[in-house]
Amino acid sequence: MWADNVTDKDFLGFDVHADLIKELLCDESLLPITIGLFGDWGSGKSSILETLKNKIDDPDNGTVCLYFNGWIFEGYDDAKAALLESIIKEFEDSKKFGEGLKENIGKLINSVDWMRAVGYGFKNIAVPVVSAYLTGGASLIPQLAQGLTSAAEKPEELLGKIKNGEAESFIKQFIKTPEKEKEISSIREFRNDFEELVENSKINKLVILVDDLDRCTPDRIVDNLEAIKLFLNVKNTAFVIGADPRIVRHAIEYRYNNQSFNSPDENKNDRIVNDYLEKLIQIPYNLPKLSDSEVETYITLLFCERDLDSNAFQKVINAFKLFKIKDRYSVFDYSNIQIVLDESELQQLSKSVSLISKLSPIITESLYGNPRQIKRFLNTFMLRKKLAKVANIDDFKDDILAKLMVLEYAELKLFEQLYKWQISQKGKPKELIEIENICEDKAKATSALNENYKLWNNYKVINWVKVAPKLSDFDLRDYFWLSRDKLSAIQSNTLVPPFIKSLLLKLEEELPGKLTKNIITEELIPLSSTEKELFFTLLSQQIISEPEKKRLYDIFNYSMDENINECIDIYINTISKIGRLVPPSIVESLKRFDNIPAINKILTKFNPSKKK
Repeated sequence: MWADNVTDKDFLGFDVHADLIKELLCDESLLPITIGLFGDWGSGKSSILETLKNKIDDPDNGTVCLYFNGWIFEGYDDAKAALLESIIKEFEDSKKFGEGLKENIGKLINSVDWMRAVGYGFKNIAVPVVSAYLTGGASLIPQLAQGLTSAAEKPEELLGKIKNGEAESFIKQFIKTPEKEKEISSIREFRNDFEELVENSKINKLVILVDDLDRCTPDRIVDNLEAIKLFLNVKNTAFVIGADPRIVRHAIEYRYNNQSFNSPDENKNDRIVNDYLEKLIQIPYNLPKLSDSEVETYITLLFCERDLDSNAFQKVINAFKLFKIKDRYSVFDYSNIQIVLDESELQQLSKSVSLISKLSPIITESLYGNPRQIKRFLNTFMLRKKLAKVANIDDFKDDILAKLMVLEYAELKLFEQLYKWQISQKGKPKELIEIENICEDKAKATSALNENYKLWNNYKVINWVKVAPKLSDFDLRDYFWLSRDKLSAIQSNTLVPPFIKSLLLKLEEELPGKLTKNIITEELIPLSSTEKELFFTLLSQQIISEPEKKRLYDIFNYSMDENINECIDIYINTISKIGRLVPPSIVESLKRFDNIPAINKILTKFNPSKKK
């Protein structure tokens, strides 16, 4: 298993990205600068920022690098002020920034407090601050206290309005809201004060790394970006912001949707978003997805980390770095590792070689070169592999589980559909055989799949089907049993025996009434009371997840007609939970059971004017 956290070990050759950004930061002529380190979730942004920090943080030579996780400020009413305050307070570290900064720091902290009071965090600060002031427990910020002098004669009214959510409109009548020019002047003063703080410190360059910004809400994302641009982007400073650009763009659109981005012309809206983003971030740097060779190398190094001791692993990492310098396009694989390690060091890793060779092509084809997805996939795979061993599953094959898991990760609906097919056909569905035969010829697959398998008509899915091994050659039941944690209620209820699931799947088909009754009479009624309860509980879960599916109600109705006692209470509870989502035709069909008091009560709720 592998820890899913930020690492300073470079398994991806990502040092090159950190080195490039370092070069930009070292160019004094570019300062102040804001760089956007852009990439998808899990693409390696945090690891690059960690590497970058280690490369450039050097207080003895005048460069200080601060790291902030943007998500930390998510819970603050005013994330903008929280970020500013956190950065300013870092200057209290005399070892990094030198002595004699107390006055500069205090002045800036007071400015941040004032920003909070007059508008940024108004609702959350108003109640405690004003309450304390009016009851004599504390003093207000001087500017706020002066403005509230006339209100202090009626504290009950003031506090009442604050607590009722009218804080801003009420208190602002006692505070002169700064005019636009005054606001701009305040921002300029703050920038000047912050620039002075940096100049008075012993450093000559301040680099601030902001990570996990894309985990924040849209307002918080824009708040942090604007705080950096408006207040902190001064001489001798640089910012590197790690984020998913799609989420940042969405945040800008969301924040200003009602003001600027409401044109019916989508191209115009895109231009506005792009222009705004360019004002906040001067240099965007987009991380590329991993190539096929990089994915295989990454998987190999992950297994090296797991299977080798620290000395042997460091030898491999050193060899990998030299290899990347000479050949950045090829796979760094087991053959390269054998050159630098002796047999005793390779003993454990050698057991993983065949697994690596089986997993690499499947993962490469389907997980789109995302390091975090690969690591999480491998962790889940190893956990299920251990479960297979504990459960004594015979003739277990790693590549079958891996291929099914790729479908589970990439196309969950198809994974569930394949589950339903195989459970009623003893693990070997005829539909899968047909799909695999169709996909043999990729050129014809698109048109052929359109007829009966529209959901499978996707080039990525077709590629997945073609990757070895062919699943139709194997009984899939054990492999789905290992993967049951990701399936929906009908599949994930591990207490339900397979024959009960199979019976429900059979009855779900749109069968004629006579045939449905025959199945209920011959297969459902003979079950024990406990087994029937499990069946109807499973049916209830399906209805709650798919309340529009009329066939599921029909199964209950046919069972009620056959006087199966175990279904009555479960059906009544199910209808009660769904309420108004029950289709009208089902409400109508319930009328034939209105002799049952509980059902009659339900019918009354649907149509109160027709009380029985």
